[in-house]
Amino acid sequence: MSKKEDINKDNIPVHIAIIMDGNGRWAKERDEPRFVGHQEGVISVKAIVEAATEIDVKYLTFYAFSTENWSRPKEEVDALMSLLVKTIKSEVLDLNKNNIRLLTIGNINDLPKDVQEELNEAIEETSMNTGLSLVIALSYSSRWEIQNAIQNILKDSKKGLVTEEDIDDDLIGNYLTTKNIPDPELLIRTSGEYRISNFLLWQIAYSELYFTNKYWPDFRKEEFFEAVIDYQKRERRFGKTSEQI
Repeated sequence: MSKKEDINKDNIPVHIAIIMDGNGRWAKERDEPRFVGHQEGVISVKAIVEAATEIDVKYLTFYAFSTENWSRPKEEVDALMSLLVKTIKSEVLDLNKNNIRLLTIGNINDLPKDVQEELNEAIEETSMNTGLSLVIALSYSSRWEIQNAIQNILKDSKKGLVTEEDIDDDLIGNYLTTKNIPDPELLIRTSGEYRISNFLLWQIAYSELYFTNKYWPDFRKEEFFEAVIDYQKRERRFGKTSEQI
């Protein structure tokens, strides 16, 4: 029996974010090139998107490529960009078939032109879909995002559009790349690493964190359902006491 049967359908996280980690180590342990791990990781992405739709998650964010990842060997970066273009091209039909809307966050202008073009086309083609919003974080980091938000606030302040008194959580949130996306209730990281790696630092202030030793290529539907079940066992207090909840 699938673990999905144990999930409380009345307590599904609206937004789940995932740090997909371990592709390279998965490949190395099998004496394969790192790129093989990334290819296998795409299969996990497809499986988790399907699992999320099955339990009616509204937003699913994948940390696909960080600003720091640009420092990896050029051949690996080039291969990742090629895989990204190929995957986007091949998946748009299924995204529309399953009523999934594609979104991106990050410094997209730093991506190669062909990647930008494929992304923009896929975003446009899926923009009317009303089911799961699939968010891909590309050339993204929280420090870049927060720095970018501060710069834009200062620009608007000089124009008289923002005053010191206007600055609060909501205003800052509206200058982030996630301004139209709710904060994640659950953040999952694979591969046994216990860090956030510059991902959604503002947005996960009250997210539940779930770490698993599974490498991303081994993380499939049942592991995803297990993470949701673990989330549902927790008491989310947001600074209050248990008695106040």
